[in-house]
Amino acid sequence: MKQTMLLLLVLAFAKALPAQTIVDPTLDYYLPQNVSYNPDIPTPQEIIGYVPGKWHVSHDKLAQYMMVLADKSDRFTIENRGKTYEDRPLYLLTVTSVENQKNIEQIRTDHVAATDKDAVDNTNAPIVVYQGFSIHGNEPSGSNASLLLAYHLAAAQGPEIEALLKNTVILLDPSLNPDGLQRFATWVNQNKSDNVNPDTYDREYNETWPGGRTNHYWFDMNRDWLPVQLPESQARIETFHKWLPNILTDHHEMGTNSTFFFQPGIPSRTHPLTPAMNQKLTREIGNYLAEGFDKIGSLYYTEEDYDDFYYGKGSTFPDINGSIGILFEQASSRGHAQNSDNGVLTFPFTIRNQFTAALSTLKAATNKRKEILDYQNQFYKDARKETGNGNLNFDNGDAIIFGDYTDAGRTDALAEILKRHKIKIEPLHADRVIEGKAFKQGYAYRVPKNQKNSRLIKAMFEKRTNFQDSLFYDISAWTFPLAFDMDYVDGKHIKMQAPSAGANSRINLISLSSYAYLLKWNEFYTPKALNLLLSKGIRAKVAMKPFNVNNTQYDYGTIMIPAEGQTMTSEEMVSLFKEIQSKTEITFHNVKTGLTEGIDLGSRQFRDIKQPEIAVLVGEGINPSDAGEIWHLMDQQYDIPITKIDLADINRKDLSRYNTIIVPTTYGSPENEVIDQLKTWTRNGGTLIGYRSALRWMSSSKLLPLKFKKTENPANNITFEQRRDHSGAQRIGGAIFETKLDRSHPIAFGFKDDQLPMFRNTTLFVEPHKDSYRNPIKYTDNPLMSGYISGINLEAVKNTVPFQHNNYGRGDVIGFTDNTQFRAFWYGTNKLLMNAIFFAEQM
Repeated sequence: MKQTMLLLLVLAFAKALPAQTIVDPTLDYYLPQNVSYNPDIPTPQEIIGYVPGKWHVSHDKLAQYMMVLADKSDRFTIENRGKTYEDRPLYLLTVTSVENQKNIEQIRTDHVAATDKDAVDNTNAPIVVYQGFSIHGNEPSGSNASLLLAYHLAAAQGPEIEALLKNTVILLDPSLNPDGLQRFATWVNQNKSDNVNPDTYDREYNETWPGGRTNHYWFDMNRDWLPVQLPESQARIETFHKWLPNILTDHHEMGTNSTFFFQPGIPSRTHPLTPAMNQKLTREIGNYLAEGFDKIGSLYYTEEDYDDFYYGKGSTFPDINGSIGILFEQASSRGHAQNSDNGVLTFPFTIRNQFTAALSTLKAATNKRKEILDYQNQFYKDARKETGNGNLNFDNGDAIIFGDYTDAGRTDALAEILKRHKIKIEPLHADRVIEGKAFKQGYAYRVPKNQKNSRLIKAMFEKRTNFQDSLFYDISAWTFPLAFDMDYVDGKHIKMQAPSAGANSRINLISLSSYAYLLKWNEFYTPKALNLLLSKGIRAKVAMKPFNVNNTQYDYGTIMIPAEGQTMTSEEMVSLFKEIQSKTEITFHNVKTGLTEGIDLGSRQFRDIKQPEIAVLVGEGINPSDAGEIWHLMDQQYDIPITKIDLADINRKDLSRYNTIIVPTTYGSPENEVIDQLKTWTRNGGTLIGYRSALRWMSSSKLLPLKFKKTENPANNITFEQRRDHSGAQRIGGAIFETKLDRSHPIAFGFKDDQLPMFRNTTLFVEPHKDSYRNPIKYTDNPLMSGYISGINLEAVKNTVPFQHNNYGRGDVIGFTDNTQFRAFWYGTNKLLMNAIFFAEQM
């Protein structure tokens, strides 16, 4: 018994202590053996002050070293492609042989031109490899490894590096997320002890909210390669299409108890539009990675995790563009050293693995250069055959037309995404009706399908409801015209027509009115215009019913600005309107009579609108991505100021200064004191808007009484091995569903049709209210438009409601079961939140 107790004490003591001595790394720990280095090229420690791995490199020091290398090495050039939201530079290094650098623009031009030819000789052509690091800022081993990779490429000597550089152009992106990298480096360096402690409970390994994963607005930027809404994404997508790299590597980290993963992912979860040869070549490149890890003794695995489905990720976006995207996932030390199932995982070890993966990729690229170049050429050749028998005819009639004749802002936003992907589009030059859908000049675009990026067009516009697998790492649907709630027609014989006579601007010239001005609420940027008006003290009202004046029809939600009773003179008002029009391209309609067909302008069916004073709850207990999307929408799209209040501090805040509080998705329920505070504030006239899981506690606390529909998923004939797949198949990773609108309800103001596609990635199903008028948004009997949902959940979602409203005292409580701002590109439902903010009192 004593021996057993002694053994247990020894084991417990051993578990509490580091499993190995943690020492500062040396450069030799990382670099390949038997390679000489040019002494004229400074090492990382000579510039940043330490060997990579002793500290986490901050973005400023990372950028400093790259600038020095570009100055010292004639193998390097550097460019600043823009800046982040925090004004950090977005550097890209182009690395190749000295001879190639002298002719680099011609090499790029020839490389891109080769993708437009049916017959190409790639015998002597260099391969292009884009190596991108740490798009998630708290997965920093990649960016820290880029210091070593850059040094090796600049300073290594000998025939092997000379051959690599002669045959390869390397686009080195040392930090895909400068703001997140800086945030995380600051955290872990501030909390590092001189005696590094690998105890998982240590503060160093438990960063505070929102963490360093995301960018300034808390976006996961590895979901933005297709939507391209963020400046960092726009810079790298511009580079991608400028160069059309053959391989793109995306260096990440995963859970501490893992090892190292490289693609391919799970074969059954590859998107059907990705060619089989892509996966074959990915697998063959993986053999070089295995060789590299075998050499240093690092554990790894492949084809057992992750997928290649959503084209908005860095490792999958290349696959629909003739390139090969490869995901690397390194077990994360999340600091300088941390205990794991595989022993103490040190930061230098993670860096060495990422460095090894980068070198192994370049070795594979060099050895398989011609085969990979030929694959890219064949990809575009096959795409040409699919769309036009190999001949690119921009106006052969096979095209997509999209637009919304009531909303130029939303239409132009979708067009801008396509242009960022070098997809050729044309503005519609004449009004047309196609398949019963009206498209208006100035409010619609034509996308010829017979063009170079035809496969990318298909991936962005297709609707898909049949899948080989039922498990997805990310969303299963992203149909862009549905995300934008956009009318579109995909068909043959849709040729461009000649411009109509007298074509002019979409916006009018503003003139003085002695009576009133009207703004149509359909336009995406009208909420921005309205907020600017209210902030200047302009009185405005909203129309609760449609009307017609001056032979123009005005819908529910039209904004009316009386000419009289304002604090400004008529001339000052017109000057303000012109300023707002220049910022929003919103049309101000002046009317000289209050008599209309329908409600007159003096009717009580025009209701006063208050200036919104908005607080958004953030901090521990709140989903940072959801909160960030709301912040970004308000700050970047609508210029509406918000106050971000930490949930932990709300009891110390005077909430009476706000008339609107938004609660993004929560993890669990706030403390009872917080809920009571929100109840009191709402009773006194506030508008409380909650999202997704917040509806659970809002309902149980009687703020928003709801009835949730439950589902059952019995595990019949399911083996132990299948248990996770069985439960995972019930997850809605992200799909698009059809809803029916009651357009007379204020939540639906500004929507042209009574059908609205909505994004859903929850299994939160709310039963409709017994009073039908309280269900202004309702899922249809056949709701699935695009994406995966299990049969059980499809039955459950039918005829449920994604929105509910409750009058609470003198205030209003509004709940959405799903995200109306998803990833900043779901423009089609953004107006739901705007309606909740501006029109809650009318509900």
